[in-house]
Amino acid sequence: MIKLDKLKATFEKIKPIDPSLLHETQIRLDNLTKPKGSLGKLEEFAKRIVAITGKKNPCLEKKVIFTIAGDHGVTEEGVSAYPSAVTAQMVYNFLRGGAGVNVLARHVNAKVIVVDMGVAEDLQPHPELIIKKIAKGTNNFTKGPAMTREQAIKAIETGIEIVENAISKDGIDIIGTGEMGIGNTTPSSAITSVFTGQPVDHVTGRGTGIDDETYENKINVIKRAIDINKPDPSDPIDVLSKVGGFEIGGLVGVTLAGSANRIPVVIDGFISSVAGLIAVELKPEAKDYIFSAHASVEIGHRAILERMGLLPILDLKMRLGEGTGAVLAMNLIDAGVKILNEMASFDEAGVSREK
Repeated sequence: MIKLDKLKATFEKIKPIDPSLLHETQIRLDNLTKPKGSLGKLEEFAKRIVAITGKKNPCLEKKVIFTIAGDHGVTEEGVSAYPSAVTAQMVYNFLRGGAGVNVLARHVNAKVIVVDMGVAEDLQPHPELIIKKIAKGTNNFTKGPAMTREQAIKAIETGIEIVENAISKDGIDIIGTGEMGIGNTTPSSAITSVFTGQPVDHVTGRGTGIDDETYENKINVIKRAIDINKPDPSDPIDVLSKVGGFEIGGLVGVTLAGSANRIPVVIDGFISSVAGLIAVELKPEAKDYIFSAHASVEIGHRAILERMGLLPILDLKMRLGEGTGAVLAMNLIDAGVKILNEMASFDEAGVSREK
């Protein structure tokens, strides 16, 4: 018997945003010392943050990136340019503060929370590492499901718990999602194909920069996995369990928990967006709480964003993952909020309005 108590409780807490807050905030923005609408998307960010949080003067000081790591059994099929051992090596790099996400997080004063959800080796304990290992990597999904349905649910619920614990400990104003897992563009492309109905070769990119032969193999591996497992797009947990990953499931939980607690969630690139999509497929209202950080170079990313009806904030030709794009986008969202909170009105500044 699978218990879904935490998942159901989280779903119940996710409510649609109040559109009247968007309207009220636009009126406030229009009274600031600028031509109406002249700050474009920054104004849109401010409006959405007010509607998400329910606070007329929100603060995004406590920025947190959840970077979740997991390995993938499908790497046995030679789908990546890197060995799976790199996942654990990069986790240690995160903990030392030497990865791309660490540098950019320091740049915007964000905290990076690193989680082992399914790394293939036992990691050394570290005060900054949360170990919530469900298994030592997923199964090779060309031979059967990547994980059991119970494991898929556990991954999602663990992601929810991690966010709830972080909220109770230090508080969170805005969440960014990131990941690490060698081979994880392969399950992400599989999930994208299943939900969007697009052919595998239309949504499969070169991940870490694989050559032509490896790329063709990757496409065939994904096709084989879908044929064998027959994931059901009407059942998002079925899709996650059959062709997903533990870090993807964890990020589904992070996205849902942010939405349930009225915290904006900035999803990073391809893999994080796949997790965001699963969250929205499970609970459509979660979309109201999600910002798409950037347009990944990975070709499947566009299909995911179209499915969710989201436009990316940035297009920097990035494809690193880890939460790097989410950190950068957070900074712009925060800028929009500061415009709302700190910019003078016409009356305050003694500036004449337009005729």
